Amino acid sequence: MRVLLSLMALLAMLALTATVPAAAEGGPAWEACVGLSSTPDERVKACSTVIDSNGETGRRLAGAYCNRGHGLTEKRELDAALSDLDEAVRLDPTYACAYNNRGRVYSFKHNYDRAIAEYDEAIKLDPSMASAYSNRGESRYNKGDLDGAIADFDAAIKRNPNYATAYANRGYVYARKHDTAHALADFSMRIKLAPDLLAYIDRGNVYRDSEQLDRAAADYGEAIRVAPTDARGWRNRGMIRLYLGDNKGGLADYDKALQYDPADVFSWNNRGQAKMRLGDVKGAIADFRKALELKPGLQTAQDSLRKLGAL
Repeated sequence: MRVLLSLMALLAMLALTATVPAAAEGGPAWEACVGLSSTPDERVKACSTVIDSNGETGRRLAGAYCNRGHGLTEKRELDAALSDLDEAVRLDPTYACAYNNRGRVYSFKHNYDRAIAEYDEAIKLDPSMASAYSNRGESRYNKGDLDGAIADFDAAIKRNPNYATAYANRGYVYARKHDTAHALADFSMRIKLAPDLLAYIDRGNVYRDSEQLDRAAADYGEAIRVAPTDARGWRNRGMIRLYLGDNKGGLADYDKALQYDPADVFSWNNRGQAKMRLGDVKGAIADFRKALELKPGLQTAQDSLRKLGAL
């Protein structure tokens, strides 16, 4: 079960423009700087243009630094992001966005105590900021405070009942606590709000871990439907099919998984298992050897090659 919330940083919604004053004459650079649909590269470039123009002051200039810091964070240029967010705080010490986004930088740096302090300040300045609660919950989780994390995700959802990321984050924690019913409920709400690849995979993982294999396979099938060129749906369903004894179906799924992600060692190993069960000894040996090439010492591949007399 994938439950590390450090992976959820890619899903977390950072506060961007909610407290940046709007302006009818902001211009294209300003719109790209604060726009929710801008890519990290677009955001950094546009915010740099706004900053370098020397045309903004106060909260708006702080907003440009905050948003550029967000873009740099997404690019994992963490020290540069931290510099921008420090400047945003200096320009406007009452700007909750800057503290929230600075907390994310410290979270990526694994300084969870400092991240929590930043989120505390963001919440103090703007108690309605749902993302600050969700982000603080992530840091609390990473410190091992599962109950504190749930309380924060509860608070985020209370402030924004349509906050898909908060449901997903809370679902991870419930799964970690082996509370299958609550985990499934949260992941189902996530699917209702944002039915993307990870939403179906996450719920499928809970079904898998609770041995509801047919339902797990169905969710992985939905993941394939919404993202047919992503290997994760294929390899997860392939594994379930092997569990269920559908070796031909598992083989077909791992063929697809390797088409889209040929560097995944476990797909090579598991396809080798499917081929071995189907009597394709030569093909199985080739797959196990490829798995060992990618991950020397992989025990399952070594054991299978010994069984086949090829090691």
